[in-house]
Amino acid sequence: MLYALYTLYARHLRSRLLKGPLPAHVALVMDGNRRWAKEMGLDNPSQGHRHGVEHIETVIGWCADLDIRHVTIYVASVDNVRKRESAQVAFYMGLIEEIIAVRLVDSAPRWRLHVAGRLDELPDPTAHALKLAVDRTRDREGFHLTLAIGYDGRQEVVDALRSVLTDKADAGVPIDELARTITADDIAARLYTAGRPDPDLIIRTSGEQRLSGFLIWQSATARLHFCDVYWPGFRHIDFLRALRSYAARRPSSHETSNPPPRNHSPVTP
Repeated sequence: MLYALYTLYARHLRSRLLKGPLPAHVALVMDGNRRWAKEMGLDNPSQGHRHGVEHIETVIGWCADLDIRHVTIYVASVDNVRKRESAQVAFYMGLIEEIIAVRLVDSAPRWRLHVAGRLDELPDPTAHALKLAVDRTRDREGFHLTLAIGYDGRQEVVDALRSVLTDKADAGVPIDELARTITADDIAARLYTAGRPDPDLIIRTSGEQRLSGFLIWQSATARLHFCDVYWPGFRHIDFLRALRSYAARRPSSHETSNPPPRNHSPVTP
C-alpha cells in the first residue's frame, strides 16, 4: 500500500515538473555513504561506498528520464584521497575502477564521461582506468557525466589562473597589460570543467549545509538544495523534491549567464 502511494506521488510530482522549468545541469555531492552503512547495520562501513557508487547509475537514469543532459558528481576530494586510511582509499578507488570506469560506461551507453580534478593525485590504476573510460566515451553525444575526483575547488581556480599567466607570458604579453586585460572568461576557459555549462542546481545529501570546495567558481548562480538523507538512501522522490525546490526558486534571466531552461520532454534512459 505504501509503495503504491509512493509511486503515485512520484508520478504526480514528475508530471508537475515537466510543465515547469528544469535545470539543464545538476551537480550532486554524494555524502553520507559510511554513515548510511552504520545506520543499516552493515559490518563494514566501507560497504556504504559500494552502495553509493552503484547508486550513481540510478541517479543519472533519473536525470536522463527528465532530459537533464549535464550531471556532475563530487566523488572524492584531494583531502579524501590523501587523508583516509590507505586500505579505505584503495577499496574506494577499486570501486571507481570497477563500477564507474567499466560497468557504468557499458550500462549507460548514452553518457559521455568527463573527469574534473587532478588525476596525478589518484592511484595509478584508478587514473589509468578513468582515462580509458573517458577515451571510450569520447564520441558519445547528448548526455555528459562529469566526475569530480581528486578535486579541490580552490586549487582548480589557482591552476586556471596559472594557465592564463603562462599562456600570456609565452605570447609575450607584458605583466602590466595582463593585469589590465585578464577577464573572468580567461579563467573560466581553463577550469577543469571548461566547455561545459555551470550547474543550475547543486544537491548535497546527508544534511550537511556546505559545499566543501565543490565547484567554487561554477556555483556562483546555482541554486542549492540540502537533503537530510544519506547518499545511498537518496530516493527518486527526494530527487524530484529537489527539482521542485529549484522550479520554485528559478533564477530570473538577469541572475544567470546560463541559457534559460528549455522545455523538457521525457527520455527513456
